[in-house]
Amino acid sequence: MRKDIQNTAEIKRIEEIKKTTEIIKVNEACLDDAVIRRAGEIIRAGGLVAFPTETVYGLGADALQAQAAEKIYAAKGRPSDNPLIVHICRMEDLEKIVTQVPEQARKLAQAFWPGPLTMILNKNDCVPDRTTGGLASVAVRMPANRIALALIRSGGGFIAAPSANLSGRPSPTLAEHVWEDLQGRIPLILDGGAVGIGIESTIADLTGEIPVILRPGYITMEMLAGVIGQVRIDPGIVDEASGIKPKAPGMKYKHYAPKAEMVLVEGKPQQVVWAINRLAAAQEAEGKKAGIIAAAETADCYRHGFVVRIGDRGNEDTIAHNLYRILRELDKSGADIIYSESFSTPRIGQAIMNRMLKAAGHQVIQAESLG
Repeated sequence: MRKDIQNTAEIKRIEEIKKTTEIIKVNEACLDDAVIRRAGEIIRAGGLVAFPTETVYGLGADALQAQAAEKIYAAKGRPSDNPLIVHICRMEDLEKIVTQVPEQARKLAQAFWPGPLTMILNKNDCVPDRTTGGLASVAVRMPANRIALALIRSGGGFIAAPSANLSGRPSPTLAEHVWEDLQGRIPLILDGGAVGIGIESTIADLTGEIPVILRPGYITMEMLAGVIGQVRIDPGIVDEASGIKPKAPGMKYKHYAPKAEMVLVEGKPQQVVWAINRLAAAQEAEGKKAGIIAAAETADCYRHGFVVRIGDRGNEDTIAHNLYRILRELDKSGADIIYSESFSTPRIGQAIMNRMLKAAGHQVIQAESLG
């Protein structure tokens, strides 16, 4: 009887915690000014609000308040040296937070803002070190989502916002993903429905002579080079460099990870299917459940495990759009281990594989090695 009373008390406690986080639906095509104003007031007061962008959901706070930035780190369980991205809604606001806007930055902003491009520039003193992880530079982006832009304007013009998930977990592409991770930790989630792109923005460092991509995304190196000429890729994108201080989100720490161990299997399509089937069958023989991430073209070829279709190789945008949702779906399936096909698609394959490699902790098996 006492145990029943304790269980009832625990249920009531959890329900009370849940009540402290409110979800409000917002229509991007027809914004509710009262809701945006209320959310903006929370931001101005130093509070946290989760909101949609065209990439993933962000967890926003006033970028110019050091204590507000600290609340982001606390809510996410995020390492304090992992810098935050400052979101703006007007081009003229960029000049207020950086020491200089290089011509390259102006050209890229004209070409890709609002949109999924973050630029790193040298910050001025109005941006606290807590926002930038102690760096002298600041990452800045102007999102394309109308809800995000309205909130930034209402919140004072400068919102620091990493993805709205617990640190290391798959980024949220639905408001319910934010709720799963942050209920009871933040006061408000603006539910704008599913995001469009599904992976985070491209990050380009413009503090040096030659721009460097620190995180690949929807805006590719070829697209950037088409506007400003030579662009380099940071070697840390493909090589784990644990000794470096991260200059951009996602450079150092394990990110996007499901609860289960994840392994990527690379090779020719037929070999990959054979290898994953063999690996999944071995897990089943041990009484374990294997999750399998497969393209639509090969999903029906698997005879073992819990198979999820991530998208169509002929339409790589579907793979990017579904990636984080699929990882969370596999969490709910109770998979003990996840095997995934490789997705080195022509245009944004580098961005997709960057996320998958980090989700897998860089565990990769060559299919032919199981021969």
